[in-house]
Amino acid sequence: EPVPPPFPKVSMPRPILEESRIHPAIRAKVASHQQGIVQEVMAAVQANDVVVVGMAMNPFPKKARAMLDEARQPYKYLEYGNYLNTWRERNALKLWTGWPTFPMVFVKGMLVGGANDLKALIASGEMKTMLAGPRTGA
Repeated sequence: EPVPPPFPKVSMPRPILEESRIHPAIRAKVASHQQGIVQEVMAAVQANDVVVVGMAMNPFPKKARAMLDEARQPYKYLEYGNYLNTWRERNALKLWTGWPTFPMVFVKGMLVGGANDLKALIASGEMKTMLAGPRTGA
């Protein structure tokens, strides 16, 4: 009997407005809006096995970092503003990833979720498996 793959092949339908439905006069603005922050995170995700993207005043990025520190797992931390500022820039990250909250934790190029998701990955041992494997998108 065949062994099922470790991750079920499931389509993740997420509606994104097709380019053909965006007027040509505004496509460049849509494509470039707040891309500096997105490019910075993309570069960090490519260069580091674990990346935590967070914001000040939010306890969950701090919890994620504490879990990684306890596991002695090196990581890159990027912090963008707090509840009182920089929300437009952070919103670009949410639009890019589809993930609604902070932190955004990436392991070997894969978005794994937030602090609670990281906790589950560490507890199950899946984090070590991911770190031993190839980078996603490489």
